[in-house]
Amino acid sequence: MEIRQIQYFMEVARREHVTEAADVLHVAQSSVSRQISNLEGELGIDLFIREGRRVKLTPIGKIFLDRMKQAMNLMDEAEREVKEYLDPEKGTVRIAFPISMAAHTLPTIIYAFRMRYPEAKFQMKSALYGELIEGVVRGDFNLAMIAPLPNEEKGNKINGKILFAEKIVALLPIRHPLADRKSILLQELKDDPFCVLPEGYVFRDLVVNASNKHGFTPRIAFEGDDIDALKGLVSAGLGVALMPEMTLVDNVPRSTVAIPLVDPNVTRTVGVIFPTNRKLLPTEVLFYNFLIEFCERLNDFSN
Repeated sequence: MEIRQIQYFMEVARREHVTEAADVLHVAQSSVSRQISNLEGELGIDLFIREGRRVKLTPIGKIFLDRMKQAMNLMDEAEREVKEYLDPEKGTVRIAFPISMAAHTLPTIIYAFRMRYPEAKFQMKSALYGELIEGVVRGDFNLAMIAPLPNEEKGNKINGKILFAEKIVALLPIRHPLADRKSILLQELKDDPFCVLPEGYVFRDLVVNASNKHGFTPRIAFEGDDIDALKGLVSAGLGVALMPEMTLVDNVPRSTVAIPLVDPNVTRTVGVIFPTNRKLLPTEVLFYNFLIEFCERLNDFSN
């Protein structure tokens, strides 16, 4: 089994088309077909189902693809690790994050990190909550910012550390009866229509659970696919929404007001997760240590 065979196999699996894969690889279609055939012959299995000009992975082909992705990630990391040990301050940090941290939190941290290590590079990917955890487990990336921090490690395959607790605030239409208040109680919104994320989103569960703890079930009127969609719904006067405070630092929509929740505060943990079965690469270690230091200073300042 050769690296070239694996590369050709993975590209065909990605494209589901031999000709398109050959074009991307800048080789002849016959060369790709021959290498795939040699690989299947060596393994003694069919990796693809042929459907005219298109192909689809067989069930065992899907398993083989997952394993090869992990293997290629390990090879890439080995090469990067050798380079970064020579000069970790010029290496690359692969990190994933939820979209709610894209506008303010993560850019602020990365800016501060690159002030100290200006030649460090980043590969960044936004993902949903479950995808962040699965990505760390699979090896797609070694670090992920996440909120809230998972209560239980996934089969002991990830570790995590809480960085800080973030306040949840209420976003109200500007003509809402409570819009001129400096703070409100969550139960004061019990009769309002709520704008929330779709089912399956962790932050939606946080909103529902927090409301339940305060004695009511939120009346869900509208769903938005992301935080920006919720802002638009509230801005249009269609309801109220709870928001992570960090998503409103530089972007409170027109025709809305953000008001703190009190007695008690509604918060969520913000943390970082990393694998238990793989070491962080040298530049990632630099960033992880900086992240802890940065957030400790932030917490000291807030207190």
